[in-house]
Amino acid sequence: MSRSDELSARGSRTAEEPGREGAAPQQRPSSLPLLASELKQLFRRRRTQALLLALAAIPVLIAVVVRVSTAVPPGRGPAFLDRITQNGLFVGVTALIVAVPLFLPLTIGVVAGDTIAGEAGHGTLRYLLVAPAGRVRLLLVKYAGAAAFCVAAPLAVALAGAGIGAALFPVGPVTLLSGDVVQPGEALNRMLLIAAYQTVSLLGLSAIGLFLSTLTDVPVGAMAATIVLSVAAQVLDQLPQLEWLHPWLFSHYWFGFADLLRQPIGWDSFTSNAGLQAGYIAVFGALAYGRFVSKDVLS
Repeated sequence: MSRSDELSARGSRTAEEPGREGAAPQQRPSSLPLLASELKQLFRRRRTQALLLALAAIPVLIAVVVRVSTAVPPGRGPAFLDRITQNGLFVGVTALIVAVPLFLPLTIGVVAGDTIAGEAGHGTLRYLLVAPAGRVRLLLVKYAGAAAFCVAAPLAVALAGAGIGAALFPVGPVTLLSGDVVQPGEALNRMLLIAAYQTVSLLGLSAIGLFLSTLTDVPVGAMAATIVLSVAAQVLDQLPQLEWLHPWLFSHYWFGFADLLRQPIGWDSFTSNAGLQAGYIAVFGALAYGRFVSKDVLS
């Protein structure tokens, strides 16, 4: 039985049960089964697995290139690239820096742009609403799925970087930007903090992608629009003439994780970034709600 047929049958049974004589009043269904089903569907898709593998390949490629090449001149290439040969833990940090401007937003755009538009394009959206999921509940579950991918994407880069770095290069104490030296375990925790920082950074873009996904039944259009907006925001953030606008751009704090590599850790950038992303989630979540509750999914 296809997913559409299963959802249709489930919705039919749900619609018939309240009409039975003497039946108990219908209880409000829990969101946990729907969320579990969404996460299962998301991470079992070959496209999602391919995106995570592509992200994990970034640190592998960096490590292999550095391993087989000559010494990297200081100050050339991405930050910390010249330190990889001294300590393999810098592979993950370098890979995260490389992935921030394009690769992470690209994968988030694909996943977030497919949330609602993908179901509409495949004809399963109406069955999900009949199930009954409810429009608000379905919208929240779809965003939760996109947010889960925001966690998995930077984590894939960081863990793959730590693994390939330890395999190809020596691992030892790490000198932070503040000049303090920390042990490898603490350095790995700092790298995971950077991955968490990037997760927070991508939540606003996911909300934008969710909203754009409610505007169309063509997933590719929502994906492309989300990716283009991420690139446009970064371009605008580089123009000094628009300095007044920079603090309001969702990409403004994407590279503000340097304070996590100091001793003690500075949380100002983290909290500023979280506040900005929360604002984008609130605004575009409200827009997505307004659009989705009035969207005709039966025609």
